Amino acid sequence: MKKTILLVLALILTACSASASAEFDKNRIKWQDANIVHYRYNIFVSCFCAFRDDMPMTVEINNGEVVSITSVKGNVITPSDSLYEVVKNYASMDTLFTQLKDALTEADKVEVTYDPTYGFPAILAIDQIEQAMDDELYITVDNFEILK
Repeated sequence: MKKTILLVLALILTACSASASAEFDKNRIKWQDANIVHYRYNIFVSCFCAFRDDMPMTVEINNGEVVSITSVKGNVITPSDSLYEVVKNYASMDTLFTQLKDALTEADKVEVTYDPTYGFPAILAIDQIEQAMDDELYITVDNFEILK
C-alpha cells in the first residue's frame, strides 16, 4: 500500500513539474518571438532584505545590457552600488527567465504568472525551502514599455 501511495505521489509531482516546464517553454518562446531588444519596466524585488524602501526599480535594457537602474526615490543605481548586483540578477527578461528556470528545478515551491502579451514572467513567488523561514523571494514586473 505504501509503495502505491509513493508511486502515485511521484506521478503527480512529475506531472506538475512537466506542466510548469511546458508553460515556461511556451512563454519563453513567446518572449523570444516578440524580438524586443529595447525596453523599460518596473521591478519590485521583495525578500528578507534591507533594500525594500528602494523598490520598485525602473530598469532599462537595450540588446540584453542594462542601460539604467533607478530606484523609486529617483536615485540612479550604478555598478559600484551593492544594490546594483541584486537587481542585475533580474534586470533583463533573459536573466529573469534564467532565474525562473533554476527555481523550477531547484526550489520547493514556485508560482509564476506570465504576461499574456509577451510571455515574460510578470509575478514570481519562489520558496527555496518550504519549511525554512525568510528564504522566500517575490518579484513583480509591471509598467513594461517597448522603447524601440
